[in-house]
Amino acid sequence: MGDGKQGMVVVEASKGLMPPQNPISIVQTKFKDLEISFRTWLSKQSLPVEAAIVTATSAVQGAAIGALMGTLTNDVSSSFTNPPEAGLNPQAMASIKQAQALSGGPLVQARNFAVMTGVNAGISCVLKRIRGKEDVQSSMVAAFGSGAMFSLVSGMGGTNQAANVITSGLFFALVQGGIFKLGQKFSQPPAEDVFYTKTRSMLTSLGLQNYEKNFKRGLLTDTTLPLLTDSALRDVKIPPGPRLLILDRIQRDPDLRERRGTS
Repeated sequence: MGDGKQGMVVVEASKGLMPPQNPISIVQTKFKDLEISFRTWLSKQSLPVEAAIVTATSAVQGAAIGALMGTLTNDVSSSFTNPPEAGLNPQAMASIKQAQALSGGPLVQARNFAVMTGVNAGISCVLKRIRGKEDVQSSMVAAFGSGAMFSLVSGMGGTNQAANVITSGLFFALVQGGIFKLGQKFSQPPAEDVFYTKTRSMLTSLGLQNYEKNFKRGLLTDTTLPLLTDSALRDVKIPPGPRLLILDRIQRDPDLRERRGTS
């Protein structure tokens, strides 16, 4: 029985009715579904619970990154061991403490990165829940908090701790604000992509996202979905199996057919 079923699957796959799935794509899809489920569950929790979970998970991720970076840098903080405080002015001592904070070993960097990422994520979470959006102002406030906390826990305060804490917070805020703006600018999809929203969604759900370039090459936009035929898909060099899956999905999905009346 088992061999017969396997033989049928092989035959169907060879006919193109069941195109082979990419294992990496399957894992990515399952991971994405799990991530969406977790975020959906988290959004339904109270603000303190959500903020605590986000802060903790981000801190763990930051600690792992910091530990790795500290290991790779081989703890170069040993170059700054026990400077003679009596012979240095306060500015020089503050500079040395900053260098030690930024060049510590795995444990030091794990702590520093855990604080930075945890505080940043926690503040961002609270502001997003309160304000209902994520913008550059929220990003800069979160960065200011993470920079200030980093200055405190890493010993960068020096003799004028309050001023250095504020300076670090402002520096972090300006850097993250700039990064946020650049991210917004470069994350905008190309103008042509707006014509392939439903097409991309359909192909992704079928595991056929690799054929999006074929649609674009043939100018088969969302508007043309209700008009697609086997010959049209053949013209853009899409194999028989994927053609059947695409046409079947369009036939069964009212949302993909509704454009016929507006075209």
